[in-house]
Formats: sequence, C-alpha cells, structure tokens
Amino acid sequence: MMRNTLIAMDAADRLLNWYDRHHRELPWRVSPPMARNGATPDPYHVWLSEVMLQQTTVQAVKAYFEKFLTLWPTVEDLAAAETEDVMKAWAGLGYYARARNLKKCAEAVARDHGGRFPDREEGLRALPGIGDYTAAALAAIAFNRRSAVLDGNVERVISRLFAIETPLPAAKPEMRALVSDLTPADRPGDFAQAMMDLGATICTPKRPACSLCPFRANCLALATADPETFPRKGVKREKPLRRGAAFVAIDSSNAVYLQKRAETGLLGGMTEVPGTDWTARRDGETSIEAQPFAAPWEPCGAITHIFTHFELRLSVYRANVAHAVTAANGWWEPMASLKAQALPTVMKKAIAQAIPHAFKTG
Repeated sequence: MMRNTLIAMDAADRLLNWYDRHHRELPWRVSPPMARNGATPDPYHVWLSEVMLQQTTVQAVKAYFEKFLTLWPTVEDLAAAETEDVMKAWAGLGYYARARNLKKCAEAVARDHGGRFPDREEGLRALPGIGDYTAAALAAIAFNRRSAVLDGNVERVISRLFAIETPLPAAKPEMRALVSDLTPADRPGDFAQAMMDLGATICTPKRPACSLCPFRANCLALATADPETFPRKGVKREKPLRRGAAFVAIDSSNAVYLQKRAETGLLGGMTEVPGTDWTARRDGETSIEAQPFAAPWEPCGAITHIFTHFELRLSVYRANVAHAVTAANGWWEPMASLKAQALPTVMKKAIAQAIPHAFKTG
C-alpha cells in the first residue's frame, strides 16, 4: 500500500481545481483558459524556459526567454545560430554550461529529429544537456506524459505534505516516488505546473500561507511540526575560497581590452578581461606582478563573486594606455558596446570596479 493513503483520493483534483483559479501567467505556459480554447504547449518554448529556469528566478528569466524567441523563433533557428551570438544573448543569466548545452541540444533536435523533440523521457534524456528533471518536465508539460516532475518548489511541497525527515539530497528518490504516486493520468502537465506554482506562491520557504493551501487538511508538517523546517537539510559546508586578479585596460579611444576564455571549463567560451588563474593558495598571483602586458597598472579594490562550489575574490587593477596594445586572443571593445558582449557577471563586476560608469546607460 503506497504511503500517500494519508492523502485524500481527490488530492490531485483539489490541486488542479486550485491551479485553474490561481495559476501564474507565464510567457512560456499554456494556461488552463488557453487550453480550453484549443491551445497546446510548444515543446521548444517549454524546453527553453526549463533550461533557463534552472538555478534562476522566474522574474529574471522572462526577459531572456522573450529575447531568445525574438532572435530565434524556432529550435531550427537556434541550431543555425552562431555560438558566440547565443553566448552573448545568454550573458548575465549565469551557469553558462546551460547555454553551451542549449546550442548543442538545438543542433541535435534539428539534425537528428527533424526539428521535433522526442515526446518521452527516454528520448529526451538522450539529448545534450537534458537530465532527469528536464526530461520529466518536458514529457509532462509539453507532451502530457505521466512523469514525476521534481524541482525545488515541488521538493518543498512534498517534504511538508509527508513530513519527510530524510535530509536533501538523500531524500530525492523518496520524494520522486511520492510525486509519481500523486501524479494523475489526466492533466499530468498541469499537475506538475500546479505543484510548482503551489511551492512558489503558497508553500514558500518562509511564512507559507498554509490557510490557503489545497493540501492543508492532509499536510503532516502542518499537523505535527513547523512547516518551515522542511525540507530537512544536511549540514551546510562552507564554500572554499579562491583568489585571483583581474586587469582592466582602457585605451585613449575609451575602449576596454577583452579576450575570450577557453571553450572548456568554467565560463568556457565567455568573454573576460585578462586575469590570473583562480587558486586556493593564499600566496596566489593576485598582485600587479601578474599583469598581462606592460602598462601603468594601479590597484582599484577587489570584488567577490559566489559560484556554486566556491567563493572567488579578485583583486582588480586598472590601466589607462595611450594606444591600443596588440595581444593574442584579445581585442579592444568600445565602452558603448560592452553590454552586448558575452561577459559573465563576475567580469562585469571586475570592469565596474575599475570603471564605475561602464555599464550605465545614458
């Protein structure tokens, strides 16, 4: 007998009824009113949004989603795009491996599948950059397959509903099994989106609005404990610290020296200012002696940037040069067009530290 016997048999129906009334309007979503009028999800839109939403907020993604659709309306258009253009359009969204995999996946769909995404989890997982979560989300939302979709919002809902004591990430298999049990054969895509919306708007990390929740009568965390303490989490490890230096050069025409990172590794293929390797050593190269070329370098402070697995501190140096220095793998970019470059956030921080007005409009 499955564990969710404590949940009323009409749990999915109650959630879907709630979703019909309270769903979020999102640019990539076919809402219940739209579906009743015959609209169906576009797999390209669903896939694009799901990749963008990994580790990123809905509010931040909206503008990027609309920009990508303007530039590349179909998956075939994206497949044919220049990789550099895709990286530029992605700049600022973070987790840049997603952009590289996005391009590779679009190429695979266009080349191997005639521009159509596979409609089952197995086929979707075979595509570049698509893991278990994205495959399940696409199968459910785009193709109405009965797939168990488990993102951070759903983890929070399910952990509270069943008062799951196992900390994350060890609890994921148990959570996925429970979501699978609850997912109905009818409207599984709407059910997945309803669970996400419930976690985003009602079952929030802090001060959840339990009185408005369609699961409130059956929520074990609400009945027996403090819902805010779920999901349980293991001991959080302190992020290791790495250090380095960044060098921002400006020439007499008000252009900034940029170069391209190697295609592989962290921030691969992105644009950067010259700098050192990022090392955990306290005596790492963070001083002016690491300069990329001879110039009147002056220290102008430091910046900190948090990556998923480590904290980075960069000493920033600035140099004004009378004429453009020629160096391999680099170019001089006019200040006015800096925003259009594929600069990751950490590089924007370094440039802004040296040139406070660099990214200001007007």
